[in-house]
Amino acid sequence: MDLAFIPSPSRGVVDLGPIPLRGYAFCIIIGVFVAVWLGNKRWVARGGQSGTVADIAVWAVPFGLVGGRLYHVITDYQLYFSDGRDWVDAFKIWEGGLGIWGAIALGAVGAWIGCRRRGIPLPAWADALAPGIALAQAIGRWGNWFNQELYGKPTDVPWALKITSAEDGRVPGTYHPTFLYESLWCIGVAVLVIWADRRFKLGHGRAFALYVASYCAGRAWIEYMRVDDAHHVLGVRLNVWTAIVVFVLAVVYLVVSAKTRPGREEIVEPAAVASGEADDDGASADEPAAEKSEPAADKKEPAEDEAESAKKR
Repeated sequence: MDLAFIPSPSRGVVDLGPIPLRGYAFCIIIGVFVAVWLGNKRWVARGGQSGTVADIAVWAVPFGLVGGRLYHVITDYQLYFSDGRDWVDAFKIWEGGLGIWGAIALGAVGAWIGCRRRGIPLPAWADALAPGIALAQAIGRWGNWFNQELYGKPTDVPWALKITSAEDGRVPGTYHPTFLYESLWCIGVAVLVIWADRRFKLGHGRAFALYVASYCAGRAWIEYMRVDDAHHVLGVRLNVWTAIVVFVLAVVYLVVSAKTRPGREEIVEPAAVASGEADDDGASADEPAAEKSEPAADKKEPAEDEAESAKKR
């Protein structure tokens, strides 16, 4: 008899009148809002304009969703294109299935487009958004809880997740709540990036690289605990290999970037500087007036000289 466990929701959809609100989609939406909100605060603190992060997110988020779905469908193609499966399900994103690797990769392409349109450096924008992305992942992982998916190995620990659904090959029982492990890890990653950024003044994409490296370190061991179907390479899950490779690339970037481009960008958004220069111009408008008074004072000098010469005469 299980004395304690984390219960799974009886259903992953909440009906708001005629509108069905799926728990997975709700978690993704809330995560995006949190990432943009925190990213905006950090961007403004770096000298950028409020609203810039949201404007670029309009490009990054759709690209990220498409990239995340593509990675999932490609790496788990058997779920959609094998015998007895319906390929139309590949488009049902609300039922779960987003690969963070594809989301970050293609999301970066969308962010690059948005940054070019605004004339700002992508690495600086990525640094501002990095901890917000980690928090978005922490919130988004609860979508797996609503769908009763991506859990770990069987266990009887007090915090075990109780699976009640028997659909799609699930076996009811208690399992390691890997969604919870990853959610807590992502919160820790966000705290780490914020602390390191304040302590070491990370710039030129290094805050984002730290987020990537620290996330990959946790994802590797969490992925190893999962029991859902996945492709294996040399006996190891594909996502574990991906985490290892991306971790190494992120660490290399951290080291090389720190040597070649130390410090932090002085200007992250030229438009914000331009608006500041407008204020400076207004303040300096008094200078010509002050200068104009000097010639008037100088005009008195010849009159004073004539008076003195008259006295001498």
